[in-house]
Amino acid sequence: MKENIASDSVAEPGVEETKVGMVDLANALDNEGMVEFTRSFVKDLEKGIGHATPEHFPWMKAIESTQWDGILCLGMGGSAASGDFVAALASIHGNLPIIIQRDYVIPSWWKPSWLVLSTSHSGNTEEALEATETALKSGATAIIISTGGILSGLPEVYPSCFLIPSVGGQPPRTAFGHIFSRQLGLLRSIGVLPQPREGADAAMFARLQAACEGFDILNDPEGDVAQLALCMLERPIALLGPTELQPALNRFKNQLNENAARFARIGVIPEMNHNESVAWGGVGSDQDASGIDHVLLLLTWQGIHRQVGKRMDWMVAHAATDFAWKIAGEGNTLLESLLHLCILMDWISIALAFLHGKDPAAIGPISALKGHLESVQ
Repeated sequence: MKENIASDSVAEPGVEETKVGMVDLANALDNEGMVEFTRSFVKDLEKGIGHATPEHFPWMKAIESTQWDGILCLGMGGSAASGDFVAALASIHGNLPIIIQRDYVIPSWWKPSWLVLSTSHSGNTEEALEATETALKSGATAIIISTGGILSGLPEVYPSCFLIPSVGGQPPRTAFGHIFSRQLGLLRSIGVLPQPREGADAAMFARLQAACEGFDILNDPEGDVAQLALCMLERPIALLGPTELQPALNRFKNQLNENAARFARIGVIPEMNHNESVAWGGVGSDQDASGIDHVLLLLTWQGIHRQVGKRMDWMVAHAATDFAWKIAGEGNTLLESLLHLCILMDWISIALAFLHGKDPAAIGPISALKGHLESVQ
């Protein structure tokens, strides 16, 4: 089992030609600037956190002074992903539960004592719209994060609804930095998540920016990220990690789905050790139906529980595939580790898209489904 990104095992027929052509592939396929959106991720984070403060939105002070039972996050797809991240942070060091709802409806247990945080990049996501209006009509206090659309107009209709504008002009999954940073800034400002010590964010952003530049597949078209993408090119993909890194696992899967049009399976440790471990050690455990080995990526971080670390080491020793890597999210905090992994995974998914000859921005099936829903009343 390999335990780092670089590996001699990825060399295959045609690889040398593909590696040399990564820049050419990007020039031919990146029609909507996905590379540049990925390069701006850290700056998006920094600007968004600084924007979502009581100095810009005085109504946050009233939100902070209210005793909430929890936060209900409404949203779908890339707009909902940031809710997973703040929920993971709240589980580690928050003072309220954060629950994510990806649907047209709100939970039956919901009460107005739960603050609603509704996110839609476009402002027209029909599931988020219906669930938000249902909550508002039931007496909710709701905070909207959006670039516009119908959702952004709800504060004009409902006095208990407030807006934090986000930045548009790009696909929702590339706007994660804009959206997550506004959610993080908001939850820090109203006391749900702790404020960092002075200078901590700036130092974190500097490290993340260095990582982003180091992973850049056009700066290093034959580097570790491109090598790993090449290994994943014709093999099924499996992603494993601890519970607190599940948001990064989910985002990686979703980025592979949308950017590279690839499936990926997820296993969360320790839960998967009570069921899926049997499949990994069973008949054909390391292969798909065609007999091809899985690529197995195990995500970890500095704060992993000692027993979960032992379980992951066991998986490294006993999963039979020859194409496996342990990848650590760098940083002393869960926040930084999650963001570090996001950056790496975004670059991998874009590299894989280019190697498959796909524009990473193209999402034809999603657009077709939306068109169908609009035509069928």
